[in-house]
Formats: sequence, C-alpha cells, structure tokens
Amino acid sequence: MSKPLLEINDVHFSFGANEVYRALNLRVHKGQVAAIIGPSGCGKSTLLNFIGGRLYPNSGSVICDGIDVTSLRRNALFEFRKRLGMMFQASALLTDFSVFDNVAFPVRQNTNLSETLIRHLVLMKLEMVGLRGARDLMPAELSGGMARRVALARAIAMDPLLVMYDEPFTGLDPISMGVIVKLIREVNDTLGMTSLVVTHDVREACTIADYMYLLGDGKVIGEGNPDRMRESNVPDVRQFMNGLPDGPVRYHYPAPDYADDIIGGPV
Repeated sequence: MSKPLLEINDVHFSFGANEVYRALNLRVHKGQVAAIIGPSGCGKSTLLNFIGGRLYPNSGSVICDGIDVTSLRRNALFEFRKRLGMMFQASALLTDFSVFDNVAFPVRQNTNLSETLIRHLVLMKLEMVGLRGARDLMPAELSGGMARRVALARAIAMDPLLVMYDEPFTGLDPISMGVIVKLIREVNDTLGMTSLVVTHDVREACTIADYMYLLGDGKVIGEGNPDRMRESNVPDVRQFMNGLPDGPVRYHYPAPDYADDIIGGPV
C-alpha cells in the first residue's frame, strides 16, 4: 500500500489534568474515507484540531502529505490550511452571506480568480450537492440538511487534499442524513480526495468508510474495515458497535454498595 497521507504518531495530549491522548497512532491513506468513531468526550474533534494546527500535542507528531504540522510557523501553517477542507458540526455558515457567497468565500480569500471563474466554480460545487437553485437563499432560509450540504460545498470549494467532517450526521432527519452519507462518498471518489469523518453514528460510518478507528482510553482500541469492526470480539469494540448499555463502559457510575449506602446514610 502507498505511503499514508496522514500519520498520527504516538501523540500524547492533556487539557490540564484531563488526559485526552496517551498513545494515539493512526494512518489514513490517500483516497480513503476513514471514520474516527468513539463515545462523546474521547477526543475525536481534538484530533481534527491537531491536523489543522489549532492545537498542538504535548508530544508526538502529526504528518500530513509529508508535512509535520506541529513544526509549521504561522505563515506556513496558513498556506498548509488552504489544502484542507472542513465541514463543521453546526455547519458554521456566515449568516449575512447568501449560499453563493458562503461557498465563494474561501475562493475569494485565497485566490486571485476572476468573479466569472468564481461563479463557474461555485455553481459547479453547488450542483454537486444539489443546491445550485438555492444559491440566492440566506442561511436562515435553509433547512438543517440544506445548510449541511452548503457547508459541504464550501469545504470542497478549493479542491482540498483532505476533507475533515466533524459530526456531519448530527441532528439530521433520515432523508437528509442519507443525502449527506451519499455525498461524502461520492465527492471523495469523484474529486479524488481523502476524507476523515469524525462521528459517533456507527451505522452511517459503516456505510461509507473504507477503514475505521475506535478511540477510547486515550488511544485506538479498535481498527479495521467495517466488516472487521462489526465482527470484533474485543469487548470495548463490541459494546460500541452494537450500542450495548453495559460492558467495559459501565452503566453505573462507581459508587459504594447500594445497601450499605442506604443503611449508612443520614436519617
């Protein structure tokens, strides 16, 4: 297999006394749709911040297309970010801009293309997500699913090397979710991109991912293609993949024995 596009090497990171990662290692190859799954609070979105250079690990390296992101100075980091696309969890559309201008924004900021070329590019991206006819609408006029599709069109406006999706399925109805799942896979394959999808939605991740990483306890606790993950006998993986209410992640928060707690408590 070819050299990985993205390499996370022995990353350690803490927010104060809260340890997020204590030995994180993963690889994403060019052309893949890779899913990062795990329970809330396990550090999935933190990983995206490392790749974009918004946060830096306490130790370890983050390598993207041969570039050590942790070593980049300000101007070099800004140049590197032009090669990344990001679809935010809440879409993060600019509320005073139309759909057209939201998608055009990164192109206008980062290129010297004429408005004629920008118009062609924006309409092409909106056509890909099925919203060319909505180009004059404002974000307040969009449904949640439409807003997510506009955010996707903006994320791919610059034909990025790597597109990152932060919880792209959250809060969507089944039809809108199906559309986003379909678009992520189609856009990745049609444009020859690489995609990193952060989510806790197992079914949707299994539908589109070539490879999956399950995070927990500060590291990768399970990895493989969707079939391997679904068939895993590792207790932590089995519990998450099947949504079991009890297992290694316990239903009850640690507490004294119930009878002792009742008898020994204040009257």
